[in-house]
Amino acid sequence: MSAPIRIPGPAPLTGSWHRAIAPVGVAVLNGATGVPHRFYRHFANWLATEHQVSCLTYDYRGFGASADGHVRDVTATMADWGIHDQQAARDWVVDRSEGAPLWVIGHSLGGLMLAHQSRTDEISRIIAVCSGPVHTTDHPWPYQAKVRALWYGLGPAAVAAFGYLPAQISGLGSDIPGPVFRQWRRWCTAHGFEAQDQTLPAPTADLRCALRTVGVSDDAAVPPHVARRLAHRHPNCAHEHVVLSPQRFGLKSVGHTSIFSRRSAAMWPDVIGP
Repeated sequence: MSAPIRIPGPAPLTGSWHRAIAPVGVAVLNGATGVPHRFYRHFANWLATEHQVSCLTYDYRGFGASADGHVRDVTATMADWGIHDQQAARDWVVDRSEGAPLWVIGHSLGGLMLAHQSRTDEISRIIAVCSGPVHTTDHPWPYQAKVRALWYGLGPAAVAAFGYLPAQISGLGSDIPGPVFRQWRRWCTAHGFEAQDQTLPAPTADLRCALRTVGVSDDAAVPPHVARRLAHRHPNCAHEHVVLSPQRFGLKSVGHTSIFSRRSAAMWPDVIGP
């Protein structure tokens, strides 16, 4: 059972609360860049009905159901999405947890910025899917050529011309706000991006929960070795890394995003683990 919700604040967020009938846990699902929260509804519903873990899905400020104007007018940055909006969504879930264990499920950007957030001692478990600090050189060829064209050619030109990155160029099926694209580009083209981006607050969180990093063997955007690298940011977590192959589940391909699509449901038990 799901219900629309609105998370109040300086930048209100819109999402869906998939409530378990007899919850044994609660989860916030932080989405990937450019992926609307409705895409995760089948996974969130499965989590609530099959595992009795209530799950919040939502859209970042200025995007998807949380947008309240044209994308060219959005001033939000990638840090606003990955730090402040994720924090607001997690706080909303904690307020409704009634003491149940809290899961953070992060897809791509959704699992990357926890080190910059607060109240992380409340987290019982992190499941980071296709998430990690990726650099342009981490991508396999020919995908790397596509990414280089986006970062150094088509992307900056499109943002200069339109004020945002159109969906036809992003390849994500969604328009991306200009400030988000610019910071995203900086992060993916600089080794040790946090030290290079002086606008970011210093990472202060000391997570000590279970951390499951999930890579997909045919993910060219965040390859499995990058997903594993995420654990370096949280050395005090009990870490488990798994790499899932589409062929093992009778699928031809999955890549970076489709692991959360309904056609990939056979993979979901291995995503969350035992």
